[in-house]
Amino acid sequence: MTAIDQQGAVSGRPGGSFGDRLSMRTKRLLWIWSFLAIPILFYSVIRFYPTLQAFYLSFTNWDLLRPAKFIGIANYVKLFKDPQFWKVFKNTFTYLIVGTPISLVLAFVIAFYLDRVRILHGFIRALYFLPYLTTAAAMAWVWRWFYQPPPIGIINDVLGMIGIPQQPFIRSTDQALYSVMVTAIWAGLGFQIIIFMAGLRAIPTTFYEAARIDGLGEWAILRKITLPLLKPTTVFLVVFSSIGFLRIFDQVYNMTTNDPGGPLGSTKPLVLMIYQTAFNSYAMGYAAAQTVVLFTILLVVSLVQLWVLREKK
Repeated sequence: MTAIDQQGAVSGRPGGSFGDRLSMRTKRLLWIWSFLAIPILFYSVIRFYPTLQAFYLSFTNWDLLRPAKFIGIANYVKLFKDPQFWKVFKNTFTYLIVGTPISLVLAFVIAFYLDRVRILHGFIRALYFLPYLTTAAAMAWVWRWFYQPPPIGIINDVLGMIGIPQQPFIRSTDQALYSVMVTAIWAGLGFQIIIFMAGLRAIPTTFYEAARIDGLGEWAILRKITLPLLKPTTVFLVVFSSIGFLRIFDQVYNMTTNDPGGPLGSTKPLVLMIYQTAFNSYAMGYAAAQTVVLFTILLVVSLVQLWVLREKK
């Protein structure tokens, strides 16, 4: 009788226990997935259940007081016929289309030259990152103060010193959206600079040394080495920044708190429209339909950007 048969005879089961027949790698994987099961289940419940519930509520009429009543696609029909929605849709994509490229170009230029600074490098980098750590509400109120007419508003004071007439900024239907956008760009600039600098530091210096030996100038090195090798970092920041601008809320709400999304809805994004529909009008089903539309926009924009910026083999 072999040793395995003897062990099976002692245990009363032929060939040993089930655990004895598993390899060490399989046992390790079972232990790993056993520990991961609870957090994965918890994450799935808190992440996917509300999403699925929002999809369901978008087909209902619900005001929190009475049970939800199924009404089919009536909320979506109402939404796409609402002129206010299309104005908000335009505002949201203006934040995206204008804000994203400006913020990324500024962040890259600052990171590119800051990477070459050797004196007080860490201190300067921390100064750029500080606005990203600042509470959005507090930051928005400070910028709202900056945009006030003189003598309160610092920006108008400076413009007056150089002979430029004072500007209405957030009190103008033409300037308000871009004034808010400047605040959002400034707030996220520090994070983008840090990520760009990490990407620049990850590029091996041997590429630059070989390029200079071959006689390439700084512009050619930037165009043929730095930008192509920085593409994964750029893709991440494009998607991350786009999602941020599509979901902009704090700056708009706090800078236009007397007339949220004003003046005359000129700064209102889709997230603020959802908030007002849900918590001012208590039209939860209609707000859920708006949320589904926002989710679809975020998904489509992200997938399109990943497809356009994908690695071409």
